[in-house]
Amino acid sequence: MIQSAHNGRATRFWSAITQWLTLTFEGKKQKSTIASLDGVRAIACLIVAAYHLSLITTNDIPLWYPKHVPAFLDALAFAGDTGVTLFFVLSGFLLFLPYAKAFLFDAPWPSLRQFYLRRALRILPAYYVTLFLMIIFSHPEYLHPDHLKQLFLFLTLFMDSSASTFKQVNGPFWTLAVEWQFYLLLPLMAYGMRLIVRRGGQAWRVSSLAICLLAIIAWGLLTRYIGLYVTAHPQTTFHLPPVVLKVFLFFFYGIPTSGLHGKFLEDFAIGMLVSSAYLLIRSYPAGSSLDVRIKKLSPWIFLGGLVWLYILYLWKYDQRVPHTWLILDHVLQYYNSFSELGFSIGFGLCVFGILLGPAMLKRVFEWRQLRWIGQLSFGLYMWHLLLLVTLSHILIQHLYYAGWTHKLLYSFYWIWLFVFILPCMFLLFIAIEKPFMQLAERFRGKGSTRSVTEADNVSHNNNQAPQNTPPATLVPQQAGEPLH
Repeated sequence: MIQSAHNGRATRFWSAITQWLTLTFEGKKQKSTIASLDGVRAIACLIVAAYHLSLITTNDIPLWYPKHVPAFLDALAFAGDTGVTLFFVLSGFLLFLPYAKAFLFDAPWPSLRQFYLRRALRILPAYYVTLFLMIIFSHPEYLHPDHLKQLFLFLTLFMDSSASTFKQVNGPFWTLAVEWQFYLLLPLMAYGMRLIVRRGGQAWRVSSLAICLLAIIAWGLLTRYIGLYVTAHPQTTFHLPPVVLKVFLFFFYGIPTSGLHGKFLEDFAIGMLVSSAYLLIRSYPAGSSLDVRIKKLSPWIFLGGLVWLYILYLWKYDQRVPHTWLILDHVLQYYNSFSELGFSIGFGLCVFGILLGPAMLKRVFEWRQLRWIGQLSFGLYMWHLLLLVTLSHILIQHLYYAGWTHKLLYSFYWIWLFVFILPCMFLLFIAIEKPFMQLAERFRGKGSTRSVTEADNVSHNNNQAPQNTPPATLVPQQAGEPLH
Protein backbone atom coordinates (compact mmCIF):
# COMPACT_ATOMS: atom_id res chain seq x y z
CA MET A 1 0.00 0.00 0.00
CA ILE A 2 2.77 2.43 0.96
CA GLN A 3 4.74 1.49 -2.15
CA SER A 4 1.65 2.07 -4.29
CA ALA A 5 1.15 5.53 -2.76
CA HIS A 6 4.80 6.41 -3.46
CA ASN A 7 4.45 5.23 -7.05
CA GLY A 8 1.28 7.29 -7.46
CA ARG A 9 2.96 10.45 -6.16
CA ALA A 10 5.97 9.85 -8.41
CA THR A 11 3.68 9.37 -11.42
CA ARG A 12 1.79 12.58 -10.66
CA PHE A 13 5.06 14.44 -10.13
CA TRP A 14 6.54 13.38 -13.46
CA SER A 15 3.23 14.04 -15.18
CA ALA A 16 3.23 17.59 -13.80
CA ILE A 17 6.86 18.07 -14.90
CA THR A 18 6.04 16.78 -18.39
CA GLN A 19 3.04 19.11 -18.69
CA TRP A 20 5.13 22.07 -17.54
CA LEU A 21 7.93 21.29 -19.99
CA THR A 22 5.42 20.82 -22.81
CA LEU A 23 3.84 24.20 -22.04
CA THR A 24 7.28 25.83 -21.76
CA PHE A 25 8.53 24.51 -25.08
CA GLU A 26 5.36 24.55 -27.13
CA GLY A 27 3.10 27.07 -25.40
CA LYS A 28 -0.20 27.31 -27.19
CA LYS A 29 1.36 26.32 -30.48
CA GLN A 30 -1.24 25.16 -32.96
CA LYS A 31 -1.15 21.73 -34.52
CA SER A 32 -0.35 23.43 -37.84
CA THR A 33 3.33 23.56 -36.96
CA ILE A 34 5.47 20.85 -38.53
CA ALA A 35 6.29 18.89 -35.39
CA SER A 36 8.52 16.32 -37.07
CA LEU A 37 11.02 18.99 -38.11
CA ASP A 38 11.77 19.79 -34.46
CA GLY A 39 12.95 16.20 -34.17
CA VAL A 40 14.99 16.47 -37.36
CA ARG A 41 16.59 19.64 -36.00
CA ALA A 42 17.51 17.80 -32.78
CA ILE A 43 19.15 15.01 -34.77
CA ALA A 44 21.12 17.58 -36.80
CA CYS A 45 22.47 19.12 -33.59
CA LEU A 46 23.25 15.78 -31.95
CA ILE A 47 25.20 14.44 -34.92
CA VAL A 48 27.28 17.66 -34.98
CA ALA A 49 27.96 17.13 -31.26
CA ALA A 50 28.89 13.50 -31.97
CA TYR A 51 31.31 14.66 -34.66
CA HIS A 52 33.03 17.09 -32.31
CA LEU A 53 33.15 14.38 -29.67
CA SER A 54 34.87 12.09 -32.18
CA LEU A 55 37.50 14.77 -32.73
CA ILE A 56 37.98 15.32 -28.99
CA THR A 57 38.26 11.61 -28.17
CA THR A 58 40.73 10.84 -30.94
CA ASN A 59 42.87 14.00 -31.11
CA ASP A 60 42.79 15.59 -27.63
CA ILE A 61 42.34 12.51 -25.44
CA PRO A 62 42.79 9.25 -27.38
CA LEU A 63 39.92 7.11 -26.09
CA TRP A 64 39.61 5.18 -29.34
CA TYR A 65 41.62 4.82 -32.53
CA PRO A 66 39.97 5.21 -35.95
CA LYS A 67 42.34 2.69 -37.54
CA HIS A 68 41.13 0.03 -35.10
CA VAL A 69 37.50 0.14 -36.23
CA PRO A 70 36.04 -0.86 -39.61
CA ALA A 71 36.30 1.84 -42.25
CA PHE A 72 32.54 2.07 -42.74
CA LEU A 73 32.09 2.87 -39.01
CA ASP A 74 34.97 5.34 -39.06
CA ALA A 75 33.27 7.06 -42.00
CA LEU A 76 30.10 7.55 -39.95
CA ALA A 77 31.98 8.76 -36.86
CA PHE A 78 33.56 11.64 -38.75
CA ALA A 79 30.57 12.52 -40.95
CA GLY A 80 28.64 14.38 -38.27
CA ASP A 81 29.81 17.78 -39.46
CA THR A 82 27.32 17.37 -42.30
CA GLY A 83 24.63 18.03 -39.69
CA VAL A 84 25.38 21.67 -40.53
CA THR A 85 24.20 20.94 -44.08
CA LEU A 86 20.95 19.58 -42.66
CA PHE A 87 20.53 22.81 -40.68
CA PHE A 88 20.94 24.83 -43.88
CA VAL A 89 18.46 22.65 -45.78
CA LEU A 90 15.91 23.07 -42.98
CA SER A 91 16.44 26.84 -42.98
CA GLY A 92 15.81 27.00 -46.71
CA PHE A 93 12.70 24.86 -46.33
CA LEU A 94 11.11 26.66 -43.39
CA LEU A 95 11.87 30.25 -44.27
CA PHE A 96 10.86 29.85 -47.91
CA LEU A 97 7.44 28.36 -47.08
CA PRO A 98 5.54 31.69 -47.02
CA TYR A 99 7.26 32.83 -50.22
CA ALA A 100 6.48 29.54 -51.97
CA LYS A 101 2.87 29.92 -50.87
CA ALA A 102 2.80 33.42 -52.33
CA PHE A 103 4.40 32.25 -55.59
CA LEU A 104 2.20 29.20 -56.13
CA PHE A 105 -1.12 30.22 -54.61
CA ASP A 106 -1.23 34.04 -54.55
CA ALA A 107 -1.07 34.19 -50.76
CA PRO A 108 -0.19 37.66 -49.42
CA TRP A 109 3.46 38.59 -49.78
CA PRO A 110 5.32 38.14 -46.47
CA SER A 111 6.08 41.34 -44.57
CA LEU A 112 9.70 42.39 -44.96
CA ARG A 113 9.70 44.22 -41.64
CA GLN A 114 8.24 41.28 -39.75
CA PHE A 115 10.64 38.83 -41.37
CA TYR A 116 13.76 40.76 -40.36
CA LEU A 117 12.35 41.62 -36.94
CA ARG A 118 11.49 38.01 -36.13
CA ARG A 119 14.86 36.75 -37.34
CA ALA A 120 16.72 39.38 -35.31
CA LEU A 121 14.74 38.75 -32.10
CA ARG A 122 15.15 35.00 -32.47
CA ILE A 123 18.87 34.90 -33.20
CA LEU A 124 20.68 37.97 -31.89
CA PRO A 125 19.81 38.07 -28.14
CA ALA A 126 20.97 34.51 -27.36
CA TYR A 127 23.92 34.87 -29.73
CA TYR A 128 25.13 38.14 -28.17
CA VAL A 129 24.77 36.76 -24.63
CA THR A 130 26.75 33.68 -25.65
CA LEU A 131 29.37 35.70 -27.51
CA PHE A 132 30.13 38.06 -24.63
CA LEU A 133 30.14 35.30 -22.02
CA MET A 134 32.66 33.38 -24.09
CA ILE A 135 34.76 36.49 -24.69
CA ILE A 136 34.75 37.49 -21.02
CA PHE A 137 35.68 34.04 -19.70
CA SER A 138 37.79 32.61 -22.55
CA HIS A 139 38.95 35.38 -24.90
CA PRO A 140 39.16 38.73 -23.10
CA GLU A 141 41.61 39.96 -25.75
CA TYR A 142 38.63 40.74 -27.98
CA LEU A 143 37.68 43.54 -25.57
CA HIS A 144 40.98 45.32 -26.23
CA PRO A 145 41.12 48.21 -28.74
CA ASP A 146 43.41 46.29 -31.11
CA HIS A 147 40.67 43.68 -31.57
CA LEU A 148 37.78 46.06 -32.25
CA LYS A 149 37.76 45.20 -35.97
CA GLN A 150 37.41 41.50 -35.19
CA LEU A 151 34.73 42.20 -32.55
CA PHE A 152 32.80 44.24 -35.13
CA LEU A 153 32.78 41.25 -37.49
CA PHE A 154 31.41 39.06 -34.73
CA LEU A 155 28.73 41.62 -33.87
CA THR A 156 27.63 41.94 -37.51
CA LEU A 157 27.86 38.16 -38.09
CA PHE A 158 30.47 38.36 -40.83
CA MET A 159 33.07 36.44 -38.83
CA ASP A 160 33.18 33.78 -41.56
CA SER A 161 34.69 36.27 -44.02
CA SER A 162 37.96 37.08 -42.29
CA ALA A 163 40.91 34.83 -41.44
CA SER A 164 41.26 36.62 -38.09
CA THR A 165 37.74 35.62 -36.97
CA PHE A 166 36.94 32.43 -38.88
CA LYS A 167 36.44 29.64 -36.31
CA GLN A 168 37.80 31.90 -33.56
CA VAL A 169 36.30 32.35 -30.06
CA ASN A 170 33.94 29.43 -30.78
CA GLY A 171 34.21 27.14 -33.79
CA PRO A 172 30.49 26.66 -34.50
CA PHE A 173 29.89 30.43 -34.75
CA TRP A 174 30.86 30.52 -38.42
CA THR A 175 27.69 28.68 -39.41
CA LEU A 176 25.58 31.30 -37.63
CA ALA A 177 27.21 33.87 -39.90
CA VAL A 178 26.19 31.85 -42.97
CA GLU A 179 22.63 31.51 -41.62
CA TRP A 180 22.33 35.21 -40.81
CA GLN A 181 23.57 36.27 -44.23
CA PHE A 182 20.99 33.96 -45.81
CA TYR A 183 18.31 35.65 -43.70
CA LEU A 184 19.43 39.03 -45.04
CA LEU A 185 19.47 37.79 -48.62
CA LEU A 186 16.31 35.66 -48.78
CA PRO A 187 13.67 38.44 -49.08
CA LEU A 188 15.74 40.11 -51.80
CA MET A 189 16.12 36.87 -53.75
CA ALA A 190 12.41 36.16 -53.35
CA TYR A 191 11.48 39.61 -54.65
CA GLY A 192 13.71 39.10 -57.69
CA MET A 193 12.03 35.74 -58.37
CA ARG A 194 8.63 37.36 -57.92
CA LEU A 195 9.22 39.53 -61.00
CA ILE A 196 9.53 36.33 -63.04
CA VAL A 197 7.34 33.73 -61.37
CA ARG A 198 4.07 35.56 -60.79
CA ARG A 199 3.38 36.20 -64.46
CA GLY A 200 1.24 33.26 -65.53
CA GLY A 201 -0.73 30.20 -64.60
CA GLN A 202 0.20 27.15 -62.59
CA ALA A 203 2.48 25.51 -65.16
CA TRP A 204 4.45 28.73 -65.63
CA ARG A 205 4.78 29.35 -61.90
CA VAL A 206 5.95 25.86 -61.08
CA SER A 207 8.47 25.67 -63.91
CA SER A 208 9.82 29.22 -63.54
CA LEU A 209 10.15 28.84 -59.76
CA ALA A 210 12.07 25.58 -60.25
CA ILE A 211 14.36 27.28 -62.78
CA CYS A 212 15.01 30.18 -60.39
CA LEU A 213 15.93 27.82 -57.59
CA LEU A 214 18.19 25.81 -59.89
CA ALA A 215 19.86 29.10 -60.82
CA ILE A 216 20.54 29.75 -57.13
CA ILE A 217 22.12 26.29 -56.89
CA ALA A 218 24.27 27.08 -59.94
CA TRP A 219 25.32 30.39 -58.35
CA GLY A 220 26.30 28.56 -55.17
CA LEU A 221 28.40 26.09 -57.15
CA LEU A 222 30.02 28.88 -59.19
CA THR A 223 31.01 30.95 -56.16
CA ARG A 224 32.34 27.82 -54.46
CA TYR A 225 34.44 27.02 -57.53
CA ILE A 226 35.83 30.57 -57.63
CA GLY A 227 36.66 30.49 -53.92
CA LEU A 228 38.36 27.11 -54.17
CA TYR A 229 40.29 28.19 -57.26
CA VAL A 230 41.54 31.37 -55.58
CA THR A 231 42.52 29.31 -52.54
CA ALA A 232 44.61 27.00 -54.72
CA HIS A 233 45.94 29.86 -56.87
CA PRO A 234 46.24 32.90 -54.56
CA GLN A 235 47.79 35.05 -57.29
CA THR A 236 44.73 34.67 -59.52
CA THR A 237 42.73 37.87 -60.10
CA PHE A 238 40.43 36.86 -63.01
CA HIS A 239 41.56 40.13 -64.62
CA LEU A 240 39.82 42.06 -61.82
CA PRO A 241 41.36 44.68 -59.54
CA PRO A 242 42.48 42.88 -56.36
CA VAL A 243 40.18 45.01 -54.21
CA VAL A 244 37.15 44.00 -56.33
CA LEU A 245 38.01 40.31 -56.03
CA LYS A 246 38.54 40.71 -52.30
CA VAL A 247 35.14 42.36 -51.84
CA PHE A 248 33.49 39.67 -53.99
CA LEU A 249 35.00 36.88 -51.90
CA PHE A 250 34.08 38.64 -48.64
CA PHE A 251 30.38 38.76 -49.47
CA PHE A 252 29.92 35.72 -51.73
CA TYR A 253 32.37 33.12 -50.48
CA GLY A 254 34.17 34.12 -47.31
CA ILE A 255 37.86 34.11 -46.67
CA PRO A 256 39.67 31.58 -48.89
CA THR A 257 40.85 28.74 -46.67
CA SER A 258 42.26 25.29 -47.17
CA GLY A 259 39.02 23.72 -45.91
CA LEU A 260 35.60 23.52 -47.48
CA HIS A 261 33.89 26.89 -47.15
CA GLY A 262 31.49 29.19 -48.95
CA LYS A 263 28.03 30.63 -48.39
CA PHE A 264 26.26 27.28 -48.97
CA LEU A 265 23.52 28.70 -51.18
CA GLU A 266 23.11 25.32 -52.85
CA ASP A 267 22.07 23.86 -49.48
CA PHE A 268 19.48 26.55 -48.84
CA ALA A 269 18.15 26.25 -52.39
CA ILE A 270 17.60 22.50 -52.01
CA GLY A 271 15.53 23.26 -48.93
CA MET A 272 13.59 25.85 -50.92
CA LEU A 273 12.92 23.28 -53.66
CA VAL A 274 11.64 20.77 -51.12
CA SER A 275 9.47 23.52 -49.60
CA SER A 276 7.88 24.31 -52.96
CA ALA A 277 7.30 20.64 -53.81
CA TYR A 278 5.82 20.01 -50.36
CA LEU A 279 3.27 22.82 -50.69
CA LEU A 280 2.38 21.83 -54.24
CA ILE A 281 1.77 18.19 -53.36
CA ARG A 282 -0.12 19.08 -50.17
CA SER A 283 -2.49 21.19 -52.27
CA TYR A 284 -3.96 18.04 -53.80
CA PRO A 285 -6.94 16.51 -51.97
CA ALA A 286 -6.26 13.85 -49.36
CA GLY A 287 -6.95 10.43 -50.81
CA SER A 288 -6.29 11.50 -54.40
CA SER A 289 -4.22 9.21 -56.59
CA LEU A 290 -1.17 11.49 -56.26
CA ASP A 291 -1.57 11.68 -52.48
CA VAL A 292 -1.76 7.87 -52.23
CA ARG A 293 1.26 7.34 -54.50
CA ILE A 294 3.38 9.87 -52.62
CA LYS A 295 2.59 8.26 -49.26
CA LYS A 296 3.58 4.87 -50.63
CA LEU A 297 6.80 6.22 -52.13
CA SER A 298 7.81 8.46 -49.21
CA PRO A 299 9.43 5.74 -47.05
CA TRP A 300 11.47 4.66 -50.06
CA ILE A 301 12.43 8.27 -50.77
CA PHE A 302 13.57 8.58 -47.14
CA LEU A 303 15.52 5.32 -47.36
CA GLY A 304 17.03 6.39 -50.69
CA GLY A 305 18.19 9.64 -49.08
CA LEU A 306 19.91 7.68 -46.29
CA VAL A 307 21.65 5.36 -48.78
CA TRP A 308 22.75 8.35 -50.86
CA LEU A 309 24.14 10.06 -47.75
CA TYR A 310 26.06 6.96 -46.73
CA ILE A 311 27.68 6.73 -50.18
CA LEU A 312 28.72 10.36 -49.78
CA TYR A 313 30.10 9.59 -46.32
CA LEU A 314 32.30 6.94 -47.91
CA TRP A 315 33.39 9.55 -50.46
CA LYS A 316 34.17 11.94 -47.61
CA TYR A 317 36.18 9.23 -45.85
CA ASP A 318 38.16 8.57 -49.02
CA GLN A 319 39.31 12.21 -48.88
CA ARG A 320 40.78 11.57 -45.44
CA VAL A 321 42.13 8.07 -46.14
CA PRO A 322 42.79 7.93 -49.91
CA HIS A 323 42.32 4.74 -51.92
CA THR A 324 40.08 3.08 -49.33
CA TRP A 325 37.41 2.48 -51.94
CA LEU A 326 39.06 2.37 -55.35
CA ILE A 327 35.78 3.02 -57.17
CA LEU A 328 35.71 6.51 -55.60
CA ASP A 329 39.27 7.42 -56.59
CA HIS A 330 38.08 8.62 -59.99
CA VAL A 331 35.85 11.32 -58.47
CA LEU A 332 37.99 12.48 -55.53
CA GLN A 333 38.95 15.66 -57.38
CA TYR A 334 35.30 16.77 -57.50
CA TYR A 335 34.61 16.39 -53.79
CA ASN A 336 35.22 19.98 -52.68
CA SER A 337 33.13 21.39 -55.52
CA PHE A 338 30.10 19.10 -55.45
CA SER A 339 29.96 17.22 -52.13
CA GLU A 340 27.99 19.94 -50.37
CA LEU A 341 25.31 19.81 -53.06
CA GLY A 342 25.28 16.02 -52.76
CA PHE A 343 24.79 16.10 -48.99
CA SER A 344 22.00 18.66 -49.27
CA ILE A 345 20.21 16.51 -51.88
CA GLY A 346 20.43 13.50 -49.55
CA PHE A 347 19.08 15.44 -46.58
CA GLY A 348 16.43 17.03 -48.80
CA LEU A 349 15.19 13.59 -49.83
CA CYS A 350 15.03 12.51 -46.20
CA VAL A 351 13.08 15.62 -45.15
CA PHE A 352 10.71 15.20 -48.10
CA GLY A 353 10.13 11.55 -47.19
CA ILE A 354 9.40 12.43 -43.56
CA LEU A 355 7.01 15.30 -44.32
CA LEU A 356 4.90 13.40 -46.84
CA GLY A 357 5.35 9.95 -45.42
CA PRO A 358 3.03 7.79 -43.30
CA ALA A 359 2.29 8.56 -39.66
CA MET A 360 4.59 5.74 -38.51
CA LEU A 361 7.61 7.44 -40.08
CA LYS A 362 6.67 10.88 -38.76
CA ARG A 363 6.09 9.55 -35.27
CA VAL A 364 9.80 8.77 -34.86
CA PHE A 365 10.69 12.42 -35.34
CA GLU A 366 7.69 13.71 -33.39
CA TRP A 367 8.81 12.02 -30.18
CA ARG A 368 8.24 14.69 -27.54
CA GLN A 369 11.61 14.50 -25.80
CA LEU A 370 13.43 14.63 -29.12
CA ARG A 371 11.44 17.71 -30.10
CA TRP A 372 12.42 19.35 -26.82
CA ILE A 373 16.07 18.90 -27.73
CA GLY A 374 15.20 20.47 -31.08
CA GLN A 375 13.80 23.48 -29.26
CA LEU A 376 17.09 23.80 -27.36
CA SER A 377 19.24 23.20 -30.43
CA PHE A 378 20.24 26.85 -30.94
CA GLY A 379 21.89 27.13 -27.54
CA LEU A 380 23.11 23.54 -27.65
CA TYR A 381 24.78 24.15 -30.99
CA MET A 382 26.57 27.27 -29.75
CA TRP A 383 27.75 25.87 -26.42
CA HIS A 384 28.30 22.13 -26.82
CA LEU A 385 31.87 22.21 -28.15
CA LEU A 386 33.22 24.59 -25.51
CA LEU A 387 31.54 22.68 -22.68
CA LEU A 388 32.70 19.29 -23.95
CA VAL A 389 36.28 20.59 -24.17
CA THR A 390 35.89 22.05 -20.66
CA LEU A 391 34.93 18.60 -19.34
CA SER A 392 38.10 17.22 -20.92
CA HIS A 393 40.25 19.77 -19.11
CA ILE A 394 38.63 19.62 -15.68
CA LEU A 395 37.96 15.89 -15.40
CA ILE A 396 38.52 13.47 -18.27
CA GLN A 397 42.25 14.02 -18.76
CA HIS A 398 42.89 13.40 -15.04
CA LEU A 399 40.82 10.21 -15.03
CA TYR A 400 42.52 9.13 -18.26
CA TYR A 401 45.98 9.26 -16.70
CA ALA A 402 44.57 7.59 -13.58
CA GLY A 403 43.81 4.55 -15.71
CA TRP A 404 40.02 4.68 -16.01
CA THR A 405 38.59 2.61 -18.85
CA HIS A 406 38.15 4.37 -22.16
CA LYS A 407 34.55 3.25 -22.63
CA LEU A 408 33.57 4.71 -19.26
CA LEU A 409 35.33 8.00 -20.00
CA TYR A 410 33.63 8.22 -23.39
CA SER A 411 30.25 7.69 -21.75
CA PHE A 412 30.99 10.56 -19.34
CA TYR A 413 30.85 13.00 -22.27
CA TRP A 414 27.30 11.95 -23.17
CA ILE A 415 26.24 12.01 -19.52
CA TRP A 416 27.68 15.53 -19.29
CA LEU A 417 25.77 16.51 -22.42
CA PHE A 418 22.38 15.32 -21.17
CA VAL A 419 22.76 15.97 -17.45
CA PHE A 420 24.57 19.33 -17.48
CA ILE A 421 24.71 20.95 -20.91
CA LEU A 422 21.05 20.43 -21.87
CA PRO A 423 19.73 21.82 -18.53
CA CYS A 424 21.98 24.87 -19.01
CA MET A 425 20.55 25.33 -22.50
CA PHE A 426 17.06 25.09 -21.01
CA LEU A 427 17.93 28.01 -18.72
CA LEU A 428 19.22 29.97 -21.72
CA PHE A 429 15.98 29.15 -23.54
CA ILE A 430 13.61 30.32 -20.81
CA ALA A 431 15.73 33.33 -19.77
CA ILE A 432 16.72 34.71 -23.19
CA GLU A 433 15.30 32.90 -26.19
CA LYS A 434 11.66 32.46 -25.21
CA PRO A 435 11.06 36.04 -23.95
CA PHE A 436 12.33 37.46 -27.23
CA MET A 437 10.30 34.91 -29.21
CA GLN A 438 7.22 36.12 -27.32
CA LEU A 439 8.21 39.71 -28.03
CA ALA A 440 8.38 38.89 -31.74
CA GLU A 441 4.85 37.49 -31.54
CA ARG A 442 3.58 40.74 -30.03
CA PHE A 443 4.97 42.68 -32.98
CA ARG A 444 2.96 40.56 -35.36
CA GLY A 445 -0.25 42.44 -36.06
CA LYS A 446 -3.65 40.81 -36.21
CA GLY A 447 -3.88 41.78 -39.86
CA SER A 448 -1.08 39.42 -40.83
CA THR A 449 -2.88 36.47 -39.23
CA ARG A 450 -6.11 37.35 -40.96
CA SER A 451 -4.40 37.73 -44.31
CA VAL A 452 -2.92 34.23 -44.10
CA THR A 453 -6.26 32.73 -43.13
CA GLU A 454 -8.05 34.55 -45.89
CA ALA A 455 -5.41 33.46 -48.38
CA ASP A 456 -6.27 29.84 -47.73
CA ASN A 457 -9.77 30.49 -49.03
CA VAL A 458 -8.88 32.61 -52.06
CA SER A 459 -10.30 31.35 -55.35
CA HIS A 460 -7.91 31.27 -58.28
CA ASN A 461 -8.38 31.39 -62.03
CA ASN A 462 -6.46 29.55 -64.71
CA ASN A 463 -4.65 32.62 -66.00
CA GLN A 464 -3.17 33.85 -62.74
CA ALA A 465 -2.74 31.07 -60.20
CA PRO A 466 -3.11 27.35 -59.60
CA GLN A 467 -6.54 25.80 -59.27
CA ASN A 468 -5.48 23.93 -56.15
CA THR A 469 -5.24 25.69 -52.81
CA PRO A 470 -2.44 25.35 -50.28
CA PRO A 471 -2.97 23.35 -47.12
CA ALA A 472 -4.89 25.61 -44.76
CA THR A 473 -3.34 23.91 -41.74
CA LEU A 474 0.15 25.20 -42.50
CA VAL A 475 0.61 28.77 -41.28
CA PRO A 476 3.85 30.13 -42.79
CA GLN A 477 4.76 32.35 -39.84
CA GLN A 478 4.63 29.41 -37.49
CA ALA A 479 6.58 27.16 -39.80
CA GLY A 480 9.39 29.67 -40.29
CA GLU A 481 11.45 28.93 -37.21
CA PRO A 482 15.24 29.20 -37.13
CA LEU A 483 17.39 26.15 -37.31
CA HIS A 484 19.96 26.13 -34.58
